[in-house]
Amino acid sequence: MRDGFISVACGAPKLRLADCHYNAEQTFSMMRQAEKAGAKALVLPELGLTGYTCGDLFYQDTLLRSAEEALATVLAATRPLEIVTAVGMPLRVNNKLYNCAVIIQKGEILGVVPKTNLPNYGESYERRQFAPAPAENGAVTLLGKSVPFGKALVFRCAQLPELTLGFEICEDLDAPVSPSVNLAAAGATIIGNLAAASDIVGADKYRRHLVTMQSAKLLCGYLYASSGEGESTSDSVFGAHQIMAEDGHLLQESRFEGGLRMTEIDVGKLAYERRRTQRFAESGEAEAIPFDQTLTETKLTRYVPPMPFVPEDKAERDRRCQEILFIASLGLKQRMEHTGARTAVIGLSGGLDSTLAVLITGLAMKMLNRPMTDIVAVTMPCFGTTDRTKNNAVILAEQMGATLRTVDISASVRSHFKDIGHSMDDHSVTFENGQARERTQVLMDIANATGGLVIGTGDLSELALGWCTYNGDHMSMYAVNCSIPKTLVRHLVGYLAKDNEGKDEALHDVLEDILDTPVSPELLPAVQGQISQKTEDLVGPYELHDFFLYYMLRWGFSPAKIYRLAVYALGDRYSREVILKWLKTFYRRFFTQQFKRNCVPDGPKIGSVAMSPRGDWRMPSDAKWTIWQAELETLV
Repeated sequence: MRDGFISVACGAPKLRLADCHYNAEQTFSMMRQAEKAGAKALVLPELGLTGYTCGDLFYQDTLLRSAEEALATVLAATRPLEIVTAVGMPLRVNNKLYNCAVIIQKGEILGVVPKTNLPNYGESYERRQFAPAPAENGAVTLLGKSVPFGKALVFRCAQLPELTLGFEICEDLDAPVSPSVNLAAAGATIIGNLAAASDIVGADKYRRHLVTMQSAKLLCGYLYASSGEGESTSDSVFGAHQIMAEDGHLLQESRFEGGLRMTEIDVGKLAYERRRTQRFAESGEAEAIPFDQTLTETKLTRYVPPMPFVPEDKAERDRRCQEILFIASLGLKQRMEHTGARTAVIGLSGGLDSTLAVLITGLAMKMLNRPMTDIVAVTMPCFGTTDRTKNNAVILAEQMGATLRTVDISASVRSHFKDIGHSMDDHSVTFENGQARERTQVLMDIANATGGLVIGTGDLSELALGWCTYNGDHMSMYAVNCSIPKTLVRHLVGYLAKDNEGKDEALHDVLEDILDTPVSPELLPAVQGQISQKTEDLVGPYELHDFFLYYMLRWGFSPAKIYRLAVYALGDRYSREVILKWLKTFYRRFFTQQFKRNCVPDGPKIGSVAMSPRGDWRMPSDAKWTIWQAELETLV
């Protein structure tokens, strides 16, 4: 349960219709199995103690009495278990019969939730036997004890309030306003659904979409457990479909298998997102029932992507690249139209970022039906420029049809260093930044001379680290890459390289070589014609920094939680010591470099993580990182 991760389970035990004693044994056996595996909550199928397809047998006192006896057996057999379990059974209340979820823990009944939306179609005629949940909560006597009864009950862990459970039953989810909407508004972060859904062709897709969308809409974890083997197959087959989702993401799924399925729900993340979005401005109305659980370590089994900004599925990644390129180029198109700019001026270094910026600018020019010659690509060689990057910049500009200008800034920078008394042998930050600012001045002046806009090339990862020269490459008139992280920049350029394969081989080849070039600002003198200054040797791997950035900025995770996830997701590539070293670097640079982010140019937002001070990230430049640093120092 550390870091907000809760181990949860869905189960589909094998059952026998109307054999409540057998079903009770299967139920408590699965509860013991789930507890042993570390689960804190377990959802079992609808009417699991009797079977869903008993039909008019539900009218029989013998069956109803046997179901209550089965529940007593389950309670007695699970008295030592802390796991909170939702068990399905029919229940008589005031001469009405209800389809219920009985919520149990440590051999006690915490509460009973009746089904609200009863189907009356297909193979399901529940309204024939059952009554819908009453409008108001109340109490019911069950096994000699009065327990809460109603559709508006939530179950809150005293030791971890973010772990709050709510329950609905099967078709409740299908309703225009399902009970889970109110439960989530009342604080439930995990919704359990006890289901008995028959399987026909295509039903699984519909169900999956419904569950994942509900988890997204309600910012919750959603556990859907449907019955399987043992239900009647007279007219339908029940496929034990189990679905586990969190905030719109499918975590675990099985069908036609039965048994136990487990994953982890991050209730800390869900609570953060609810605070951030204020989606539930008005609280729901529900009775909160407390329960106790021992706080234990949750072993992670769920998949954590090592590059959270980059989809792993190729088709999805290509679609994402296409969408990002369209958004970025559309933003630049409108800015060009609004300002009446005659040219787009770009400093083309032969590196990844400036390559992406010029490619996006080319797409914007196509949208405007303007010639590529309106792109002024400026190469500005200086002390660290290598032939490889310079040649690639020239080839790229020529293949695109841009207007190419070469401005060697060496003499200007030497003159400037002489003016300020800086030695050419002193390769300190002044040596580097003097070149970066000279390049920006050249671009700004060329833009003035051509009636154009300077297109920024810096990306989101550089902005997060402050890896840019203030009033140098930090500045532009429109920054097309500003919300694109470095790990995604590479894939965008790769996508466009692939797109030109077979169409323009020269452009394809130069893009491939740029992709193969080490990331470098090329501000220090080259060594034997090779790049001497590799960014990732200095500030750390962007793969790590983008991982840190995503979980720190998007989800507000603590340094300890980010470290834990990074070791889990990237531990096969980097040692714990390396991950911790660069995590400390990330936090130090993130806090000390905020002043650069507070005055960045306009640029298009393309994803959920962006750092514009106008709409995305507001932070004082002099905020202290003391408490984050203290937590980092506790990590080993």
